[in-house]
Amino acid sequence: MRRFSLAVAPVLFAGLLAPAFAAMPAAGQPAPAFHLQDQNGHWQAPSDHRGRWLVLYFYPKDFTPGCTTEVCTFRDDVLKLRKAGADVVGVSLDDVKSHAQFARKYHVPFPLLSDADRKVAEAYGVLSSHGGLHYARRTTFLIDPKGNVAKVYEDVDPEKNSAQVLTDLATLKAAS
Repeated sequence: MRRFSLAVAPVLFAGLLAPAFAAMPAAGQPAPAFHLQDQNGHWQAPSDHRGRWLVLYFYPKDFTPGCTTEVCTFRDDVLKLRKAGADVVGVSLDDVKSHAQFARKYHVPFPLLSDADRKVAEAYGVLSSHGGLHYARRTTFLIDPKGNVAKVYEDVDPEKNSAQVLTDLATLKAAS
């Protein structure tokens, strides 16, 4: 019996020391509300997009290779997404100044929101940490015109995410 207790102890202690993060909202659930500043200092909320589809994508860090690929792919597809009735919004833990520089360098035509206090990433269940550093896991939420999560994309490929969203958006719109 003692052997079992010693084997379980590290797992129990690890659970006590690990940060507790919120669960990710599932398809059909209301998208968590928030109020964040974009790269231009304007405040944004999901309710600003009510009546339209919203592509809300979380990414780890401005100016990193995968995040640059992802923002440029959404940038290149933004007209197709808008034509399909969807707005695009990116979110990371970077500050407004970093987003402004990132958006300017890559000509980003949609809001990049600063979640510097990590509350929105936590509410969406995408807050993660590694080596004491916090970041938002690369995850996309497709939110329907009523404000409910329609689809969740976890561990997305930065090059393919926009195309996946466009395909699923057409399917979901046809089904509704």
